Amino acid sequence: MPDSKRILSSIAVVARRLGRAPSLSEFVSLAGVPRYFVSRFYPKWNDAVRAAGLRPYRLKVRPEDGELLKDWGETVRRKRALPSRRAYLVEGKYDPRTLEKRFGDWSSLPQAFCNFAQGKPEWADVIAISAAPVPEKKRGRANDCWTSRIRRNKAEHAALKDRATYGKPMDFRGLRHEPVNEQGVVLLFGILAKELGYLIEAVQNGFPDCEAKRQIAPERWQRVQIEFEFESKNFRDHGHPSDGCDVIVCWRHNWGECPKHIEVVELSRVVKSLG
Repeated sequence: MPDSKRILSSIAVVARRLGRAPSLSEFVSLAGVPRYFVSRFYPKWNDAVRAAGLRPYRLKVRPEDGELLKDWGETVRRKRALPSRRAYLVEGKYDPRTLEKRFGDWSSLPQAFCNFAQGKPEWADVIAISAAPVPEKKRGRANDCWTSRIRRNKAEHAALKDRATYGKPMDFRGLRHEPVNEQGVVLLFGILAKELGYLIEAVQNGFPDCEAKRQIAPERWQRVQIEFEFESKNFRDHGHPSDGCDVIVCWRHNWGECPKHIEVVELSRVVKSLG
């Protein structure tokens, strides 16, 4: 599990190799440091670059309109919300001013994206998030997808008996939906364990659920006891002893009184960080 000093020193090494400051994707690929750990110490990549004594590198190319809108749409998908101008500056690939020059003020981006994504089912989830009321005088064929989404979002249907239910769509590495129970958390952790730096030794029915190892220094590993929960507060509700667990792996961390010696890995944040 790298610390901030290792991240900064690795940025400097990669920069010497490239002859310039790396982008986040270049750094993750060349340094072998997971994106998740970078975001834990430096939510803004350019802050990490500056902390390493370098100037952020921006590639001077003129992207196509479609590429700009795709990147805006991917940002919406990662955040599951419309990004503010500042949020896109941090998480997006392009300068917000570039999008504003092409498509008008920042508030015009959702409509511009809807026009671009009309008839493209792969963007249905982003259109749903981008849905907003459209003034009557501006409605037309280009806005049909917006109005239909608005009606659909307002609809609430009764649950059918003897039918499976699902979490929110996320399409993350083979998982179509977010976990809705502890079993989903176990499956997702199995997918991410190696990337998070864990080697799973055993999984069992009793407490704690999992025995794993993780690297603590070059050529040195340590054993940890892991308990899986859908929400971290379930650990308390299930009556587990706090001295029998090192790490709680959950989908949602909502236990403010969690003992300080227990580490919490909140997979919803990990998935968001990894995009």
